[in-house]
Amino acid sequence: MSQPFDMELFLAGILTGSHASRRRHVRQAKIIQAEIAERWQRKTPWAWQRKHVTWFLEHRLDGRRDATRYYYLLTMRLIVRRLEKSWTLPPRGRV
Repeated sequence: MSQPFDMELFLAGILTGSHASRRRHVRQAKIIQAEIAERWQRKTPWAWQRKHVTWFLEHRLDGRRDATRYYYLLTMRLIVRRLEKSWTLPPRGRV
């Protein structure tokens, strides 16, 4: 039986800032992970492609406030940096 993916451990090496900011990033990363896993059956960020990230930003955040989209974009940038990918994400969460 495999262990569930630990998003907090995955981001631990690159998270900086206040305790509240780190908690927010981990919480949002878990939401991103759950949404992509449900839609695309990709359980870990290592299996993600750019299209999965774009889908989340386009469709799951559609209709959200600009501030919410921006904070999710910041979290997504941390995930992409941790994956060491060269994906370019849209500015301000707009796709």
